Amino acid sequence: MGMNLVEEYTSINRDDDVEFRYAYRLIKKDYMGITAYGIEIERKDYVGLKNVNLEREKIDIISPHRYKVKKLIMKLYNNQVSPLHLIDIIGSYVDEHAYEFDAKIQEQAIN
Repeated sequence: MGMNLVEEYTSINRDDDVEFRYAYRLIKKDYMGITAYGIEIERKDYVGLKNVNLEREKIDIISPHRYKVKKLIMKLYNNQVSPLHLIDIIGSYVDEHAYEFDAKIQEQAIN
């Protein structure tokens, strides 16, 4: 199953003759019957109309709570975090919130 885009925030920065286009995407996928939200960051560099660089990184399973992932995205977006730093910056957050999935799976088992 492909990526399901929920929301996207974009920004364009310029530095001399290079244009940096960032896309911060809130994505979702099915994880053990639960909707899991994640983040993808893409950076494309252009000189004129020519794409000279592309970086993309994602963590597709962060939390079953959309609002928590949205908060994270806004932080990344406001700080113009590059794809290269995504894992460094939110990796520990992801590990800390893994238990939320267990809780959701247990809820489903009971219901």
